Amino acid sequence: MSLVTNLRGRLRNTSLPKTHALLPVFEAVVNSIHAIEESGKDSKQGRITVEIERVSSKGQKRLFSEEKKPGPEAEDEITGFVITDNGVGFTDENMAAFETLDTDHKIDQGCRGVGRLLWLKAFERVEVESQFLDGDGTCRRRMFIFDTEVGIAGNTIEDCDAGQAPQTKIVLKGFREQYKEYARKTAPSIAKLLLEHCLWYFIREGGAPKIFVIDPENNLDLDDIYDEHMMSSAKAEIVDVKGQQFEITHLKLRSHSAQNHSVFYCAGNRVVREENITGRLPGLYGRLREGDSEFVYSCYVGSKYLDDHVRAERTGFDFEEPGDTLFSDTEISTSDIRSAVLEAARTFLGKSLEANQEAGKARLTSFVADVAPKYRPILGRLTDDELCVDPSLSDKDLDLTLHKKLHELESTLLSEGHDLMTPQASEAPQEYSLKVAEYLEKASDLKKSDLAGYVSHRRVIIDLLRAATERDADGNYAREEVIHQLIMPMGKTSNDLLPDSANLWLVDERLAFHDYLASDIGLRSMPISGSESGKEPDILALNVFDNPILVSEEDNIPLASIVVIEIKRPMRNDAKEGEEKDPIEQALGYLERIREGKTRTHSGRPIPGSESLPGYCYILCDITPSIQKRCKMHDAILTSDGMGYFYYNKNYKAYVEVMSFDRLVNSATERNRAFFDKLGLPSK
Repeated sequence: MSLVTNLRGRLRNTSLPKTHALLPVFEAVVNSIHAIEESGKDSKQGRITVEIERVSSKGQKRLFSEEKKPGPEAEDEITGFVITDNGVGFTDENMAAFETLDTDHKIDQGCRGVGRLLWLKAFERVEVESQFLDGDGTCRRRMFIFDTEVGIAGNTIEDCDAGQAPQTKIVLKGFREQYKEYARKTAPSIAKLLLEHCLWYFIREGGAPKIFVIDPENNLDLDDIYDEHMMSSAKAEIVDVKGQQFEITHLKLRSHSAQNHSVFYCAGNRVVREENITGRLPGLYGRLREGDSEFVYSCYVGSKYLDDHVRAERTGFDFEEPGDTLFSDTEISTSDIRSAVLEAARTFLGKSLEANQEAGKARLTSFVADVAPKYRPILGRLTDDELCVDPSLSDKDLDLTLHKKLHELESTLLSEGHDLMTPQASEAPQEYSLKVAEYLEKASDLKKSDLAGYVSHRRVIIDLLRAATERDADGNYAREEVIHQLIMPMGKTSNDLLPDSANLWLVDERLAFHDYLASDIGLRSMPISGSESGKEPDILALNVFDNPILVSEEDNIPLASIVVIEIKRPMRNDAKEGEEKDPIEQALGYLERIREGKTRTHSGRPIPGSESLPGYCYILCDITPSIQKRCKMHDAILTSDGMGYFYYNKNYKAYVEVMSFDRLVNSATERNRAFFDKLGLPSK
């Protein structure tokens, strides 16, 4: 029974991803290698040329003899390729195979009988001219056209002039736009990709034929590129994966040859898929070293298993991915092959990996010691592999990496804690006690990490506050909003913030225990205030720098108190008598309005005697001459360090403290000094 093939339908069902735009060209080169081998020539006698045809930006075809005019090569678009070889040619047998889709011809060489379909996926037309020797040694010339309209057309044969040698020319014309856009543009980059695709032929015993990539400005010999990129000879080994043999060829490429450490999965001695394995092994990142030289690792993996499971177009493989399936113990997955390859690579690279591992550990240790001591408690719980990070990682990426490890440990700890709550009946008391001890030790380490992180955060906040109070490069001081935001975000209440979002500990550690917080909120809008003053909300809303941070502490009567924090711009020197200009009067005025409004708890419950609630007013500013004058007018007492004033206002029943920014920074630093010293953080 005969079957009719629909070429258009067959092409429609043939896959060629845009990322494989040059695969048809490379497949033509591989066909040429096979043709040379079939002719009986050795690698020194074989010759293949790949000519790149271009058209100038004006639409004129570029000839190889023409001198290129000034301008970037990218303007000269690729229109096609001409692949020429001195192989056996299109004999009658080879022509019959070409006319048969999915032929078994040369299947032992990994051919699938669909390569020519890829030509028509990426190119509009293929022209073939081939000289070959027939059975009696007569030179014959075959010419035909291959396209989507008629398939094979004009298959003519004529005699050649006496003495002419076999030669085949494949002309791929009309590079389709959707593939041309994604293809490499320059001859060197195309030649490098071709070498990667055909590298097996170069590293095998006997080597590859001479292959040239020719452009108007280039005549590139792949042997030269091979020598330029190879740092040492290839090394091959056989590994077993679930009973299947895989050949792994290890390569060390010079450092300028590639960006990533890679694995190339091959079928039929051609590259099918490339995988970046940078970072998949401890120490496998950046450039590796061997003596005084740097290199990038690559390996090529081939096997009959890959040959049998490659897709017809050689753009991927058809086998199961890892999973808990019925046949997972016997079926081979990508993960199985990768694991075997990585283990072989670990052994092959040996000391080169060890050098990178030591550098990674040193980078991690330095980062934890100097930047992020919160991770110190978990270092002892990381494996040697986890400690080997890429030394080129930024602080941000390294922080994210360690945070992920910390989260994994915390998740494990949480799971173990739940398991401990339900001991198994079969567990002996001694065994259970041991598990509890191990759990508590791990929990202790992670809680130390939490504390270290909290203290490190305080160190950063203090540094930011210090910087905010200093003059910038232009001689200007920061606006008070900057300092306000550091202490507590503006326009927020305690209901809007996470517990660690406010840094009121800068002023007083006791402020962490509050019933309600409000920053830059009008008095009328506060649930703790019944004030209906028309003036106060207007000032709060319009004069951001005059808006206070208001704190109502726990509503445990009679321990309730009110704290007002007033912040002024660094080095501001315009304080005068009156609530509009005197920050002390402003703070006392806010306190009075809150009391007059019959202060409530944040849940709306009245506080008996709220008009007499103790008040604490903190004025954060620099002690400029005008501030000194106002402090003296309020009969305030100078602190022993000369950086602030304090007094008790009997009429307002309020403790008032005017605190310079220097005193604020120094006091916060001193209170935390013991923690900083314990973590090895600088105190200043």
